Amino acid sequence: MLVADFDFVLPPHLIAARPAEPRDSSRLLVLERGTGVCSHHVFRDLPTFLRAGDLLVLNDTRVRPWRLLGRRATGGKVECLILRLSGARGEGFVKPSKKLGVGDVVAMERGALQLRLLAAGEGGRWEFELSAPGGDVAAALEQAGRAPLPPYIPRLGDEDPQVDRERYQTVFAERPGAVAAPTAGLHFTPALLDRVRQMGVEIAFVTLHVGEGTFAPVRATVVEEHRMHGEDYELPEVTATAVARTRARGGRVIAVGTTSCRTLETCAAPGRLVVAGRGRSEIFLFPGRPFGVVDALLTNFHLPQSTLLMLVAAFAGRERILTVYRDAVAREYRFFSFGDAMLIC
Repeated sequence: MLVADFDFVLPPHLIAARPAEPRDSSRLLVLERGTGVCSHHVFRDLPTFLRAGDLLVLNDTRVRPWRLLGRRATGGKVECLILRLSGARGEGFVKPSKKLGVGDVVAMERGALQLRLLAAGEGGRWEFELSAPGGDVAAALEQAGRAPLPPYIPRLGDEDPQVDRERYQTVFAERPGAVAAPTAGLHFTPALLDRVRQMGVEIAFVTLHVGEGTFAPVRATVVEEHRMHGEDYELPEVTATAVARTRARGGRVIAVGTTSCRTLETCAAPGRLVVAGRGRSEIFLFPGRPFGVVDALLTNFHLPQSTLLMLVAAFAGRERILTVYRDAVAREYRFFSFGDAMLIC
């Protein structure tokens, strides 16, 4: 299979630069896998397509505010996206990388942090050390850090970073560790989750800390040659039990987002069950790879030739998904992180 087989024309203006307000006012395309029939709705209509006894599985990872802005001694702007941090030592993307050198010290905004470059890696990666007044790097990061919005999204609150931090976070986020939001979950409000519970749909959680690899471009020409970056996950025993209960009562396991889907499929067990556990998932789902757990998938619209699009195509069929995507483009659905949603059931 060629990566080019997952291409389609996406006009740039359909990549959402702003989130829908309120969250559940985004659009929802519903695709019935059995018939291929599509219908068009608003996200708050989601309960219409759920049934008592279903299980909705959400990813409760929390995005860390690990985007930092600062200036070099010459006055030039510097931006850092932290990928990993252990105490004061870390690794991340620092740009403009070509204008920086080992030993450079960058003062971050508000004077809360200083970043000293230790070693250069590939693709703009750097190893660095952070220092903060009083020595509490974690507290300084929490104060000064910004939401790690994708580069194509204008900063919604450059004067008040809290605006971005609140909106680029699900309302059920609990466990810090992600460098990007599990975006299918961004559409939910507390009121909508209450409606879902009241109609007899069970809700359970997994954790997959979204890493930079989820959105990395596929550089291989042949799909099967691509290798996914590992991402830390945990599927708790209570969620494994919830899946077993759902099977026993004849309900559906509905994954909210590709991250929840990948976690469930990483932990798949015979009988369409899951085994609780934690580890690093490198699972790559593309057409021809069977799904052992997930019965329905709620997801955003993804970019051409991405591993996320390949996962959706694996679930519903490549040709069908590309046809649906072309129709979504014609109807001007919004794509990617702050875009609209699609339920495949």
